[in-house]
Amino acid sequence: MDELHLCFRFGSDNMFEVLSRDKETKARAGLIKTAHGEIMTPVFMPVGTGGSVKGILHRDLTEDINAKIILGNTYHLYLRPGTEVLKASGGLHKFMSWDRSILTDSGGYQVFSLSPNRKLTDEGAVFKSHIDGSKHIFTPENTIDIQRIIGSDIMMVFDECTPFPCDYRYAKKSLALTHHWLDRALKRYRETDPLWGRVQYLFPIVQGGTFDDLRKISAEKIAGAGMAGNAIGGLSVGEPAEEMYRIVEIVNTILPDNKPRYLMGVGTPVNILEAIERGIDMFDCVMPTRNGRNGMLFTSEGVINIRNRKWADDFSPIDPDGPSEVSLKYSKAYLRHLIISGEILGAQISSIHNLAFYLNLVDKARENIIEGNFRKWKVSIIKKLSERL
Repeated sequence: MDELHLCFRFGSDNMFEVLSRDKETKARAGLIKTAHGEIMTPVFMPVGTGGSVKGILHRDLTEDINAKIILGNTYHLYLRPGTEVLKASGGLHKFMSWDRSILTDSGGYQVFSLSPNRKLTDEGAVFKSHIDGSKHIFTPENTIDIQRIIGSDIMMVFDECTPFPCDYRYAKKSLALTHHWLDRALKRYRETDPLWGRVQYLFPIVQGGTFDDLRKISAEKIAGAGMAGNAIGGLSVGEPAEEMYRIVEIVNTILPDNKPRYLMGVGTPVNILEAIERGIDMFDCVMPTRNGRNGMLFTSEGVINIRNRKWADDFSPIDPDGPSEVSLKYSKAYLRHLIISGEILGAQISSIHNLAFYLNLVDKARENIIEGNFRKWKVSIIKKLSERL
């Protein structure tokens, strides 16, 4: 098998380059290359669970928010619209008319969240659909097959997301199962080709709860898989933030420095900056869109609950230093009116603003890393990011 075909099949070439490093921290600015374009890191990926970022047109995603990559979810796409439709359409990119990069989660977290309606076995996870109660099974192999059909640029390995809190015995048993599944997923990945004529990368996931020794064991296993990038899962599930940061520090001393590191499902703006300082490159979270739909806005001056009466006659822009057109165009009073009235436009404006804020935040982090000013900049803004207005 020639070198080009090996790269095409296994996604084992170097898809990531570190371009600049902060001198005082582990923060770095980099570049990820996929078949659908270049992605500057650190990067935040808007969550498009079922093939859409809720309530946001692609025009706004590309122009106002400027997202280079979004996240889809294998569990939800498998159930709706289903693999037959996705395959007939030519994959998710064509189905949703999106010409930029896509990362798909394997569905492990969704199966984890269905704990009353699922059963874990050595073979995989048997679960009932949240839509109609029908019975299904996810295995390390079929989640690779499903993601081949989806055609995502970056696929994730199926794992068990360990709950918090849990005892050491459970976490150890869970980790053994995750690693067993990893071996099977890698085998399936290596013996299959992409369906749509472009390379798909596979990221394994570090688990192990909040136990240092288990995290170290898992990080060694994941690093040894030799994939193009790696992820850290099982965090932001209820543990204190300081526990999260400690685990990230431990894991990042082991994961390869020359490959992207993805912290799954994290988090608040402060969480993101703290993780960047510790060497994380990629993030996703539903917070900017979910919280936005409910009236919580992240701004340059702090966090706003737009439902509060105090904003009813505030005709200043949503965020005078805002990163998007909607941040400057609409007033707090108008947005409050829309949210209180249940108008769809209110959810759209809030979601666009929040996502633009998140992407602008990681862009500024990148700029300050390159300028050698990251820690000073982070300290200067981090208090405002948490302040409730």
